Amino acid sequence: MRIGDFFTKVATLIVATMISGAAWAQDGISGLESIGKPIPGGIGFQTAATELMRDIQWLDGMINWIIGIICVFVTGLMIWVLIFFNRRKNKEAARFTHHSTVEIVWTIAPILILIVIGSFSLPILFKQLEIPESDLTIKVTGNQWYWTYEYPDSEFEFDAIMIGAGEAGLNNAVKAELAEYGYANDEYMLATDNAMVVPVNAVVRLQITASDVIHAWAIPAFGVKLDAVPGRLQETWFAAEIEGIYFGQCSELCGKDHTYMPITVKVVSQEVYDAWLNRAVAEFAGLPNPITVASAD
Repeated sequence: MRIGDFFTKVATLIVATMISGAAWAQDGISGLESIGKPIPGGIGFQTAATELMRDIQWLDGMINWIIGIICVFVTGLMIWVLIFFNRRKNKEAARFTHHSTVEIVWTIAPILILIVIGSFSLPILFKQLEIPESDLTIKVTGNQWYWTYEYPDSEFEFDAIMIGAGEAGLNNAVKAELAEYGYANDEYMLATDNAMVVPVNAVVRLQITASDVIHAWAIPAFGVKLDAVPGRLQETWFAAEIEGIYFGQCSELCGKDHTYMPITVKVVSQEVYDAWLNRAVAEFAGLPNPITVASAD
């Protein structure tokens, strides 16, 4: 390694360390575990952080059992036919063309299976769209190629742009920026400069739309995925039960930089959320929280 390259790397490391030490995260939220993110070699679901996602995982497991039973039955039936109804076993093939009992069974059985699946899946689908009484409303707007989050109760909004957008890969500058915002290097292309912040266990009503083309706001660990359509305001909800950082992606092909449109959500305690909200109001020129003054009585 050349001496110049060595000192460049050392300087970059020192700067990143100083930045991350001075401000572990730009929004003042530190110490959160990254829970909802892809894992190398992972083949299962991410940790379910909401009731909605637990329902989805249960439904997936139930349907997989049904699929498995059907596959075993059909495979066994094919093996049975190959063994007992081959040319050696049956020198003269049967000539019938209809079998009413079999036709009735293979018509009614799939109908009953679909009724069983539908009776469980439709309530889970409706639960995602039936908004309970909410503690917080956030309007999400998809843009090419970033997200805008509006907190209407406090009258402020901000943009969330991928850290390292426009850079040529995970270079030293991007690594330093990730450290500045409190993220690890493996969270490149997942982390944004500003994150949606919500309190734990709060029912969050999401109002989702788009300003240009169709996008889709999706957080796998929340079990939330809804299209953002220009001119249309769609609603869904979630209530995150585990504090931490969660990542998602725009899930609708929306143009050349679709890949660079991640979603970051931080779930924090109510006290941390209140402190963040005060900072956000000051930074983004929002409406301060009302101050309750005790009466003299």
